[in-house]
Amino acid sequence: MAERDDFATLLSEPDLPVTSDSQPIDEENRLRPRFVREVLDAVADGDDEAARSLVSELHPADIADLIEIAPAEERGDLIQALASMVDADVYAELNDHVREDVIDEMAPEQVAEIAGELDTDDAVAMIEDLEEDEQRAVLRAMEPDDRAAVEEALSYGEETAGRLMQRDLIAVPEHWTVGKLIDYLRSDDELATDFWEVFVVSPSHHPVGTCKLSTILRSPRKTPVSEIMARKQTLIPVDMDQEDVAIRFQKYALISAAVVDPTGRLVGMITVDDIVHIIQQEAGEDITLLSGAGEGDINEPLPMTIRTRVVWLVVNLAATICTASVVGLFQGEIGRYAILAALMPIVSALGGNAGTQTLAVVVRALATNQLTSSNTMWMLFREFRIAIANGAALGLVGAVGSYLVLGNATLSMVFALAMLINSLVAGLVGVLVPVTLDKANLDPAVASAVFVTTMTDVMGFFTFLGLASVLLT
Repeated sequence: MAERDDFATLLSEPDLPVTSDSQPIDEENRLRPRFVREVLDAVADGDDEAARSLVSELHPADIADLIEIAPAEERGDLIQALASMVDADVYAELNDHVREDVIDEMAPEQVAEIAGELDTDDAVAMIEDLEEDEQRAVLRAMEPDDRAAVEEALSYGEETAGRLMQRDLIAVPEHWTVGKLIDYLRSDDELATDFWEVFVVSPSHHPVGTCKLSTILRSPRKTPVSEIMARKQTLIPVDMDQEDVAIRFQKYALISAAVVDPTGRLVGMITVDDIVHIIQQEAGEDITLLSGAGEGDINEPLPMTIRTRVVWLVVNLAATICTASVVGLFQGEIGRYAILAALMPIVSALGGNAGTQTLAVVVRALATNQLTSSNTMWMLFREFRIAIANGAALGLVGAVGSYLVLGNATLSMVFALAMLINSLVAGLVGVLVPVTLDKANLDPAVASAVFVTTMTDVMGFFTFLGLASVLLT
């Protein structure tokens, strides 16, 4: 109830930048709060026709935004009111978690109708998360060809090229002429409608080349396809992880790519529009996983968010207890020199920040294949030099500052040395921890931050208090 009240308060603010009541979209291409409120009020009043009239001129992406913006407790009624307008184009724009809400409000026949209009990869994404009995009901309601394509895709592992690929493609034999190819494209209404290149295959259906549409249209009709096709192409194994697929598209600037099965036969294609989505998804996941915040999606179910975050908070608690035990070893020194308690968190915090900087660079380099076994030592040496430079600069500034405030040259030297050492530790563990996790086939974005922070905290306190115990006594 509080969520609805907060939402209502937001919509009722008097200084909202509404320049025209007839325009649902503002200057920043977002739905106006006043428009959203009108639609939700119409649904709440049972006037579904008015709600549909308000939404009728919106782009499918804006209808998807409207459904996502609606408070969770009002979303079901909104979906039912707009049921006839929630087609494949709208569904394709929806957030993954909101898609589940939409499907829950639909009959299997309606889900099957939308799935039949989607590309195979989008249809698979729609159906794969359904309960088993719901999947069977939707598949039964689909056309036989569409059902066969979806069932084949579901047989591949999650987040692989097999799940991501489309089955609708153009493949022709290399002995055809350009004229025959053009006539074929014009005459067959069942062919794919959205494509950038034609795949050329051998009699055993192995891809042997590709032809760009621009090349086809500019070539004489009698020219053999084998003379104009590009023989070099990037082939995607059907079981390749989607993140590796995205890296290949980035590296080779691909628009589309053929997907092949273990025998080398052409089974589908992947297009760059799907890869853009994957890149955004993987990048967002890495950022939020580094903080232990799960997927970081505001539409993620609350129990899932709580469960994900509390696990890493408990891990952090355990790490903090380890750090506290190190501090406990030097209770005597802290008792004699109370100022140590004020300075040691600075050493720890700066080390943690330095480690996080290095960690972010290394995790990104691993995700984009910039960091491999061949240049790991170079990366380690690079971060070591950066750590020395940063540690020396921080140590010098810290020493001067602490001396001006405290007037104790020995304590200032301890402070400077501790920051230099901890900076070096941060640089080393910021590289070694994610690289080691990656070698062990563990996601470095998930667990690296906890290890790096713990090690910089422990070493920061240990070096500072250890040096203080030796040099100040």
